[in-house]
Amino acid sequence: MGIGASSPKKNFGKAGSERQLDESLVIRLLDKDDYSKGYLTLLSQLTTVGEYSKEQFQQRWEEINARSDTYRIYVIEDTAKNTIIGTATLLVELKFIRGCNSCGHIEDVVVDSSYRGKQLGKRLIDRLREDAKEMKCYKIILDCSESNQAFYEKCGLQRKEIQMVEYLSA
Repeated sequence: MGIGASSPKKNFGKAGSERQLDESLVIRLLDKDDYSKGYLTLLSQLTTVGEYSKEQFQQRWEEINARSDTYRIYVIEDTAKNTIIGTATLLVELKFIRGCNSCGHIEDVVVDSSYRGKQLGKRLIDRLREDAKEMKCYKIILDCSESNQAFYEKCGLQRKEIQMVEYLSA
């Protein structure tokens, strides 16, 4: 299965990515139709999202789907409620260091507040870790608030150095 192979409807070119977690929860790649399943509403539990039309969402999905060798966005869907209740993103950075290896960046990890405490965030991190290994990343990194440090340590990550940021106006 090629990482870059994709069809217009398929999710980021990764065949066989869907996994049943229990009778109604499925972890899978973000789908073009997840706008109507509350994906952006879920992200708003993490940060400011803004207002987007379904067409804007689908256009961005197409852009990300075209870069399946560097983007993987997983979601957990509650199929009984037809709702996205968790998500996490892996971005792969190509490097010149470490023998031209890659570094995986984990971003936008959030589980709906009513589903927390069920190890779903850890399941998302584990899935991204699998993909990062498959994509030959020598490490995965993420930025988080200090209040989330213990959670990520339980997922096997360790604190290292600090984060710096400058927000740029678009």
